[in-house]
Amino acid sequence: MSDRQIVHLVVGPVQTNCYLVMNQKTKETIIVDPGAEADRIVSALTKMQAKPVAILLTHGHFDHAGAAASLAEKYGLLVYAHEKEAETLADSRINLSGPMAGGAVTYHADIFLKDEQEIDLAGFHIRVLFTPGHTPGGCCYYFPREDIVFSGDSLFCGSIGRTDFPGGSARLLVESVRNKLMTLPENTIVYPGHDVETSIEQERMYNPFL
Repeated sequence: MSDRQIVHLVVGPVQTNCYLVMNQKTKETIIVDPGAEADRIVSALTKMQAKPVAILLTHGHFDHAGAAASLAEKYGLLVYAHEKEAETLADSRINLSGPMAGGAVTYHADIFLKDEQEIDLAGFHIRVLFTPGHTPGGCCYYFPREDIVFSGDSLFCGSIGRTDFPGGSARLLVESVRNKLMTLPENTIVYPGHDVETSIEQERMYNPFL
């Protein structure tokens, strides 16, 4: 769909990427990983004249989920996450909230998704890719008709996510990325949870972890 617009915001204390994915025909917009700075996200949505329709969480760490509840309340949105991430969201020890997040808190999702589940939001077709390893229920959101994937903290430009947090597994993460992401078309653009965008082709060629 040539009608998409992706606005990229870097939010919070650890420079997390939040993405606003707009269908320019309808102005309907998906919010991906609103980790912090809800006011800035609202300002960006207002400037875009956006109509937010959903919040997608790649995983439940504080820096990706921190502003979800306030945005969901403001716009009347449902929050989506993978079904195996329920414990991460609900347990402050696993979601890493604490001093950096202003205190131990819990997060929530309204709709829990399954691996390979396909959903339609804002006129976009989305496939859920279960990629555990950074967290037990981490996932990526692949838009096959757009040739884009939001990879959270599973895959970065030239790297993969940390696996030393509670519930992390280096073996699982490498398997996840190889089996779920490296099999995508090489022209797929990767929008990661931190740092700069990349492509599946580039990561196949140059990522030392794969």
